[in-house]
This record gives sequence, structure tokens and C-alpha cells, in this order.
Amino acid sequence: MQNKVVDISKKTFINVMIILLSLLVFSIVLTYIIPKGKFFEEIIDGEVIIHYDQYLEIDDAKGINILKGIFAPILVLFSHDGLTIIMLSLFIVTITGAFQVMNDCNGMKLIIQKLIDKFINNKKLLISLIILIFMMFGSFFGLFEEVLILLPLIMMLTISIGYDSYTGFLICIVATGFGFSSALTNPFTVITASQLIGVSPLTNFWYRIIIFVMMYGLLVLFTLHHLSVIEKSPEKSPTYQKDLEKKKVLDLEIYENNGNNQRTFIAYVIFLVTILATIITVTLIEAIRGYIVVFLIVISLFGGILTGYIASRNIKDVLKSFLKGIVSAIPAIAMIMVASSIKFILEEASVLPTIANYISVLVYGKNQFVVLLLLFLIIIVLEFFISSSTAKAVFVMGILSCVSINISKEMLVLVYLFGDGYTNVLFPTSPVLLIALTMTGINYTTWLKKSKWLFVITFVLVMAFLLIGLLLKY
Repeated sequence: MQNKVVDISKKTFINVMIILLSLLVFSIVLTYIIPKGKFFEEIIDGEVIIHYDQYLEIDDAKGINILKGIFAPILVLFSHDGLTIIMLSLFIVTITGAFQVMNDCNGMKLIIQKLIDKFINNKKLLISLIILIFMMFGSFFGLFEEVLILLPLIMMLTISIGYDSYTGFLICIVATGFGFSSALTNPFTVITASQLIGVSPLTNFWYRIIIFVMMYGLLVLFTLHHLSVIEKSPEKSPTYQKDLEKKKVLDLEIYENNGNNQRTFIAYVIFLVTILATIITVTLIEAIRGYIVVFLIVISLFGGILTGYIASRNIKDVLKSFLKGIVSAIPAIAMIMVASSIKFILEEASVLPTIANYISVLVYGKNQFVVLLLLFLIIIVLEFFISSSTAKAVFVMGILSCVSINISKEMLVLVYLFGDGYTNVLFPTSPVLLIALTMTGINYTTWLKKSKWLFVITFVLVMAFLLIGLLLKY
């Protein structure tokens, strides 16, 4: 049995839960301090219409009951957001279980190995293709922690073709992080945030494709520049000394092209294409668009187990792997429930409309670009403390959905993606980054020094994308 694809350490879980629980307690206190209010509602043709631009203050409202606040992580499941939270939680455990089976059946490794076999004589093209594959893993499927398992294989690959471990780190971990940020159908950011704020994840899809292509080009250029440097002076590699030792014991595992591996490769290519095709198809059909998570749960559950069985022909091992994936996702579900309860508390005590109105008043009359920058900075601050993308999406989008500002919902999702993602491979509070750096053999300070221009250019481009998005009325 191999490692977990999602392995949230006790330290990381405890740190994040302390922050979220502190926010929960703070939100309870706020209900006794902040004036209560509500938005004007009217019923038109049997449908309740909420006017977020018409705020009414409530004079006699009290703070939330303490016991209700304490048990909010459970009570939220019975609120009007409960079904959404339950479905998102089911999706996370099933997709994690499916990818755990994929990992244990060597599905990911085989896909990578096929690339190696095909392009071994064109090394830089191979490097560019691997960057694309890992960016697609992050962009389409929301993988990030999961690819840590593949990092040793990728580093062995880059060393074996004459490069270094640092190159493996760039084309695996950093590429996945950039794909996660330049998301097209990432279930944990794009789909979750879009559903929470009430917009189709494929609306103006073309603009996110342009962003993905440009960020891919930036990372390829950054990586190729590094390759040109170490080709001339190998000692300039930040992992040069450690790689000398690795070369002595290098044993890159080559998977023989036997029937079992061929069957596994084909099965998982079909599985990944099915997930992608489902996301695109369902979001394009308005009648079933609201059921996208249900479709993905079914595919992850039955497709993940069926594909695993096709690959291994051992249903017992497949079910064990799937169960291991489910168990590994439980901490993430706990974080989502606590994060969701914060909105629940503020909403139950009629404080959320007041906070949303405060933000609306704060940004009223201000330049839209300035508003987006303020939101971007707020999300970045949250990212430093809360690494769970889905938990932040529930918290942030829950508030933004009530804010009356002259910015499209698609734009709010985009600014959330930018604030949540690129920092995953920048902030020292990112456990995946720290683990990957340790595996690579470089320290965090060295990474900052090596990557400073990459992130300077990245954030300049982010500002440009936001500005262009406003001009295009994205």
C-alpha cells in the first residue's frame, strides 16, 4: 500500500483549526457588538427576491445563543447551506478516494512514464509537456497535495536526463500550483466558488483559457532559463551537491510495457477525460448545471472504483485504497464545516447583512480596480493563515455574495482564484511547499531568492488580468 494522496499532518490540521475556531469565537462575539440588520425582501411570482442594495437595521435583535454558536459546525448542516456543504464534502471524499486508487494502481506514474518514453530525445520539449500536464492536473482537477507523491519520480527523471532536482520541483510542484491558480474547472476553487456565489463556472471561460496559456508560457520560460544556466554551469544549480550524491544511487523505475500497465494507462486516461468532459458538458446544459457536483460524485465513486478494478483486478485492494483516500479527506471536511459555521453564526444573528453593507459602503463610489485590489489583499491575508481552498471559498464567497458592488460575480470568482492560488507555492505557511522543498533539498530562503522574479512578474500579470477583465466587462 502506498502513501496517502492527501496527507494533512496533525500540526497543519491543528494550526488551521485553531485559526478557524478563533474566527468562530470572534464571530460569536461580533454578534453582541455589531448592529443587526437585514436586506429588503419581496415576493415576486412566488419567488423571494433579496435586494442587497437596500439595507434595513434591526433595533431589538440580540446576539446569538452561546450554545447555538458552539454547535454551529453541526447546525450549519441543517441550514439552507447544509445541502451544499454536504454535497461538497461528499465530492471531496469521493474524488480523494478515486485519486488514492489511481495512485496505488500507478496510474499517474504510467501517464508520466509514457511521456518520458515518447520524448526522451527532445528533453526541453519533454520538460515543457510535463509542465503542461501538471498545470492541467491543478487547473482541471484541483490536484496539489496529491502530486507530492510523484515529485521523487520527476526529480529522478530530470537528473537522469542531465538536469537537476530543482528542475523536477519546478515542473512538478510549482507547475501544479500555477495550474491550481490559473484554474479552468478546478472543483475546489472554480466550481465551489461559482456555485456558492451563483454563477456558471464556464461563463466567459475563454478569458481563463488565455490566463492559463500566459501563465504556462511564463513558467516554461522561467524553467528554460534555469536549464540554460545549469547547462553552461552545472554548479549554479541550488541542488548541485545533493544531486551528485543522488546520481550515484540513481535508479529510475521504468515500467515495462506489459498488458497490465497498458490496460491501466488506457483506463485512467479515459477516467480523467470522462471527469473533464462531464464538467464541461454539465455546465453547458442549463437544465442540469446545478447538479454538477452530483455528477462528479457519481463518477468519482463508481468510476474511481471501476477504473481501479480494471487496472488491478483486485477489488479488495481497490476498496482499501478508496477507503484510505476517504479517511485522509476527513480533516479537510472538518475544516470546511467550521469555516461554514462562521457564516452561519453571522447570518443567524442578522450580522452578516450588516458586515456586507459595511463593505458595500466602504467600496461605494470607489474605482472598481481599487475594489478588486482590496478584495485581492484580503484573500491573500486569509491564504497566509488558512490553506484550505474550499474552506476559504465557503467563508469568502459567502460574504461576497451579499455585498452590493458593481463588479460581476465572474470577476469575484477570478479575484478569489488569484488570491488563493499562487501563494500556495510562495507562503511559508503552505505545508505542501515546505514538504516539497525538503524533498528537493533546498531551503525556503533559497527558494525565495531563486523565484523572486517569477512571482514579481506573476503578480504584475495578475493586476493586468484584473484590469483587462474590468475593461472587457468580464
